[in-house]
Amino acid sequence: MKKIVIASDSFKGTMDSINVCNIVEKGIKNIRPEIKTITIPIADGGEGTVDAFLNAIGGIKVTKKVTGPLFDKIEATYGILDDGSAVIEMAQASGLPLVEGRENPLKTTTYGTGELIQDALEKGCNKIIIGIGGSATNDGGVGMAAALGVRFLQEDNSEIDLTGEGLGYLATIDTSNLNSKISDCQFIVACDVDNPLYGASGAAYVFAPQKGADAKMVKILDENLKHYAGIVNRDLGINLQKYKGSGAAGGLGAGLVAFVDAQLKSGINILLDAVDFDNLIVDADLIITGEGKIDGQSLRGKVPVGIADRAVKHHKPVIAIVGAIGDETDALYERGISSIFSINQRPEAFEVAKNYSEENLLKTTESIIRLVSVV
Repeated sequence: MKKIVIASDSFKGTMDSINVCNIVEKGIKNIRPEIKTITIPIADGGEGTVDAFLNAIGGIKVTKKVTGPLFDKIEATYGILDDGSAVIEMAQASGLPLVEGRENPLKTTTYGTGELIQDALEKGCNKIIIGIGGSATNDGGVGMAAALGVRFLQEDNSEIDLTGEGLGYLATIDTSNLNSKISDCQFIVACDVDNPLYGASGAAYVFAPQKGADAKMVKILDENLKHYAGIVNRDLGINLQKYKGSGAAGGLGAGLVAFVDAQLKSGINILLDAVDFDNLIVDADLIITGEGKIDGQSLRGKVPVGIADRAVKHHKPVIAIVGAIGDETDALYERGISSIFSINQRPEAFEVAKNYSEENLLKTTESIIRLVSVV
């Protein structure tokens, strides 16, 4: 064995992707120091996306004061890459951790995400990659669009509240003041889900309960998103429901399609293309990937499956090192993952296990390298 490529997501709540990759590399070198390693920290549109791109391509971080999800002022950062592109994590401005203890998707907005986009446009970026994981919102992206100049009006011509609740009062959409720089900019959305905007598998029913919604609130949010989609179809001629991923981030995916003509793409594939991943693995003997928890949901665009999809084309084995192994993992082997290993050394609660995550990841990696070295 001469070369191993390490391309892992973060282990949410314990280690970011850069840390994971570095620990796995150390584990390999502890056992087989002569093996060539390449580390590629990965993010699929959620937390760590900006850092992953900056690590892969180079660039700078920009900090700006923006409107938080509950309309308070916060500081958020995004990246401007060496190639002039911008990378934005919507969670920086509109993420769930920003409303901890105050969760209410009827009242939250993506306005701050729009302010980050506006800032990148003013700085001359003509390509903007937006990761939309980890949202606190369910506003269909109207907050984001309003920050870029769109007006969302009630019957009396007053502006709606730019929230999931406000969508229910939407009567007309006025795009006449939309930032003109948008037409010269390419927008790519890093999206790790394919849910539609509304309905049983849409933004409200699938994701709003994670953001603090009870059953009554979910029903209102879903009805409001459906109403919003109808107004967009009437005023802009865009059928948002047909776009896979339009329900991501409480419908921000839909808003980005409608108002900035964004392309919704798999977050993992955007980054893998950016680092020329296929060429990096041509002469690799093994690929190691990972994430905090692997299960059937990983089939819907998560990092290990995205890695495996590329590896299969080059007939490369893939080992996934994860925190927890959930249900419905058999299909993952059919997609190209050769084997899955949990780092947990003993049965114990996450609140306990997380304190040993780095140590356990190192031990697990060392065990794997010992194994593959003798087979």
